[in-house]
Amino acid sequence: METRRALQVDAFTDEPFAGNAAGVVPDADGLAESQMQAIAAELAVSETAFFRTSDEADRRVRYFTPTTEVDLCGHATIASHAYLLEEGEISPGTHSLETNVGVLEIEIESDGTVWMTQDAPEIRRVDVSYERVGDALGIDHAAMEDVGADLPLAVSSTGLPFLVVPVNFLEHVSAMDPDLGTVEALTEEVGATGIYAFSFDALDRDSTLHGRMFAPAAGVPEDPVTGTASGATGAYLREFEAFDGEGLPDEMVFEQGHFVDRPGHVRVRVGDEVRVGGRAASALDGELRVPEMDDGDDIIEA
Repeated sequence: METRRALQVDAFTDEPFAGNAAGVVPDADGLAESQMQAIAAELAVSETAFFRTSDEADRRVRYFTPTTEVDLCGHATIASHAYLLEEGEISPGTHSLETNVGVLEIEIESDGTVWMTQDAPEIRRVDVSYERVGDALGIDHAAMEDVGADLPLAVSSTGLPFLVVPVNFLEHVSAMDPDLGTVEALTEEVGATGIYAFSFDALDRDSTLHGRMFAPAAGVPEDPVTGTASGATGAYLREFEAFDGEGLPDEMVFEQGHFVDRPGHVRVRVGDEVRVGGRAASALDGELRVPEMDDGDDIIEA
């Protein structure tokens, strides 16, 4: 039985046991899809990044939740590149990453901050009642209708689609008690990976907003801190002129995870490209014994 190195790296934080935990398998060449899925289930974090060699970029990555593959994951990208920098495998500068949505640019600053360029934004309004969304999230629909005239319900994607739900006050964000079955049905209906609910009523003075993200259909009941959803929401804020026509700040800070005891902060820049950034801290480093699994054509060759 072969072994593979596997790590847990916490993204969007400077300290272990905060932010969003990502699994990282730095050498996934030759692993079958079923083996990657089994490893992701064993690590039991929201997403695990599996790296292999690439003919199109510096490296190739696939992302798995405990139950399924997803095309893009912001926090696992930040976490894995912070690890590669710490190991001396890469240096500060610009690197390319082949993903299921295409080749993306990763920039690493000398202080360890990792910036991920996301896909071109795609945003569409959805015709869903606030009552249904309120039932899904476990809050009064009036908490969303207050802001809905200016900021509508919409699905926004910069690689993964999210139903973006503005909420008036932080007390309603903190009180969310989602019905995960209803959330799953709603996101499948509108073609979204999950729901990202936010309020400009944030905890930290320097934060632009406070968000929570629920994606039970992807095997993630609640994601502590979400890079892809933050990028999608940054694009959403620009699309609907959230700052009264003044334009977005050059950089925004989205806080998340405080109500699941995993506080973190995502830096978001929306210009010609949408970029999310943050730092990460390694929490666990070891080896997994990987059982043999025969997937036929699913075997990934280096």
